[in-house]
Amino acid sequence: MDSSETAQTESAGATLILLAVTDTVILPGTVVPLAIGRPGAAAALQEAARTDQHLAVVLQREPFVETPGLRDLHAVGTEVRLLRYFTGRDGSHNAIVQGIGRLRPQSLGAIEPYPTLAIERIPEPEGRTPEIDARAHQLRERALDLLKLIDQAPAEIAGMVRSIEPPGALADFVTGLLDLTPMEKQEVLETEALLPRLDRVLTRLAYRYEVLRLSSDIGQQTRAAMEGRQREFLLREQLKAIQKELGESDDEAPELEDLKRKLDEAGMPEDVALQANRELRRLKRMPEGAAESGMVRSYLEVLAELPWRVEDRPPIDIAVARDVLDQDHFGLEKIKRRILEFLAVRKLNPDGRGPILCFVGPPGVGKTSLGQSIARATGRKFIRVSLGGVHDEAEIRGHRRTYVGAMPGNIIQAIRRVGERDCVVMLDEIDKLGAGGFQGDPASALLEVLDPEQNRTFRDAYLAVPFDLSRVLFIATANVLDTIPGPLRDRMEVVSLSGYTAEEKATIARGHLIPRQLAENGLTPAAVDLDDEALALIITGYTREAGVRSLERTIGAVLRHVAVRVAEGEVTHVDVDPVEVERILGPRRFEADVAQRASIPGVATGLAWTPVGGDILFIEASRMPGTGRLILTGQLGDVMKESAQAAMSLLKTRAGTMGIDIDLFTQKDVHVHVPAGATPKDGPSAGVAMFVALASVMTGRAVPPTIAMTGEISLRGLVLPVGGIREKVIAAAQAGIKTVMLPARNRRDYDDIPPTAQAALRFIWLDTVDDALAPTIGAAEPRLASRD
Repeated sequence: MDSSETAQTESAGATLILLAVTDTVILPGTVVPLAIGRPGAAAALQEAARTDQHLAVVLQREPFVETPGLRDLHAVGTEVRLLRYFTGRDGSHNAIVQGIGRLRPQSLGAIEPYPTLAIERIPEPEGRTPEIDARAHQLRERALDLLKLIDQAPAEIAGMVRSIEPPGALADFVTGLLDLTPMEKQEVLETEALLPRLDRVLTRLAYRYEVLRLSSDIGQQTRAAMEGRQREFLLREQLKAIQKELGESDDEAPELEDLKRKLDEAGMPEDVALQANRELRRLKRMPEGAAESGMVRSYLEVLAELPWRVEDRPPIDIAVARDVLDQDHFGLEKIKRRILEFLAVRKLNPDGRGPILCFVGPPGVGKTSLGQSIARATGRKFIRVSLGGVHDEAEIRGHRRTYVGAMPGNIIQAIRRVGERDCVVMLDEIDKLGAGGFQGDPASALLEVLDPEQNRTFRDAYLAVPFDLSRVLFIATANVLDTIPGPLRDRMEVVSLSGYTAEEKATIARGHLIPRQLAENGLTPAAVDLDDEALALIITGYTREAGVRSLERTIGAVLRHVAVRVAEGEVTHVDVDPVEVERILGPRRFEADVAQRASIPGVATGLAWTPVGGDILFIEASRMPGTGRLILTGQLGDVMKESAQAAMSLLKTRAGTMGIDIDLFTQKDVHVHVPAGATPKDGPSAGVAMFVALASVMTGRAVPPTIAMTGEISLRGLVLPVGGIREKVIAAAQAGIKTVMLPARNRRDYDDIPPTAQAALRFIWLDTVDDALAPTIGAAEPRLASRD
């Protein structure tokens, strides 16, 4: 038999000693050390060493199988030659083997004393093509480049890479050099064809090369940075030594000494002083150019500038406080009385935990200026913190110093700016706090600030030390209470401010607005004379608001026109009368057109409360052929829709006594509309007006245009109390209403109505809806009641 036949017979099959491994893959042509722990594997090694037989090394699919079967082995393994076998001092079995070629397991033989495996040898492909040679050349060059990146790589390995000629052997050798997982090496072992094997190894080699290259670059950058810091440190130390020898001091030393002096004089509590001194020592040890030194310096400057010590102040003079409030604000007698009570308690018990006042009212009624007056009356400094739109908890509690650009919260910053701890801090627009989200809930953060039990130890995230806020006089302002969370509202005492009447606005304009606008526009009182009729026209014809902010702007517009004429030298004095006002401001913007709008059946005038004051509301009802539907339009809320449905049900139950044909409710559709459809409307107080409008349209009798009404109704016909009576009555008087109908249970609010409105209006008190029918459509005799 010739040699070719012998090779064919050998490749056709053989039986070898099996060495199943769990974490090692041996490629042909590579030399690999093995550590054996299983008794069967140790017996196999011993037999191979004694008989000089080859081994079949195959990777297990599952490493925890102690006695693997054929299915537990991968499809391709390696025939290896045992180069050396030895046992360690601890009894471990070790071997060094060399891969010879690929094999394919066929069947398992004997298990004891060592396993055997029938295999089929896989011959190495012999063909060479330009594609294979090109990939082999690329693989060799990349492998040599990779070896250059490996520190202390033996030169012999590079020589072996250059000397291996067969492409398959080169691919297997390079795979053995790479730091790959057993499964990645097994994929290369199972790839028999040369072209895909070279491509697979090239891909793994390229990835490993990029990893080592980037690691090398990073290492060089790190070493360069460390060397730069060490060099800088050595130079600075040398500079300090040179300055010391020359008798020159470090420029930074005086600054640190000044900072230490400020910290010592700040009067900090003991625990805060310990923290400050600890940070100061850290700052002294830091190099001047260190990134953290600026953060530590800023932190210490904040601590040094905060007013830790409380200055002694003379007691509050209640008489002076009353004079200041009277000078700054007209009217608001109840508000002034509550503020004086608040200040009296503060005078008698300075360390007491008094309530936090929250002024609630429409825009422009003087909430912010009341806070300024309190500060002036108590001799304290005043600072305002705007909370409108704040949606980040860090705006209240501050940022942690780990963040770049960190700073204290608005509360600590305000106290730092004002320089006093017993100051007046106004939390403006507290009802417009942003909703909580991923940045935290600012309203919840304010709970600690406004709670007298907790704010003695308020901890700002930036300071990281407690700061006493108990001596700060907090005052909050809001337009509405609905948007203030319940727990936050519970920590404040609500003081409501209502809108002004036309007469009060005129007095405020004379005493405050006109002098201020004269000064802002560079005019003297002798240059312009705004008579009472012109002022009344501006109030009623060009502004409609609860406060006086728009009124001041309108007065400013008139005075600016006068300022132009005076500046041009045209005149030296201008008398402003109603004709001049209309010439300057144009046609009137608001008219009392109640009579024209309410002179047909089905229209009733209601009274509404809005965040900017009271207003009149027209309820329009009409009937048409249909099936008895009730149609509601005008962007009404759910509560207002239910009021309309309750009014219709109540009207149906009283149709007989009112002379209404009951068939109308099944043969006609009723449409109720509230004008200004673009404005959302809701609330139960339009119940009486809804009932009267429906009764008017079903009886065909018109409601007098000078009557307005408010009140909630029940299905029993009772008129229930509502809120906002003062604002509603003021709006009725300004709109030209002559008679207002109010719930009888709102008599308690009569004293809150301004005397001018009481004198201008006739009041009818309603216990039931029957009391509202006689003055409106003449269906019953109402019960009139005096204000007593």
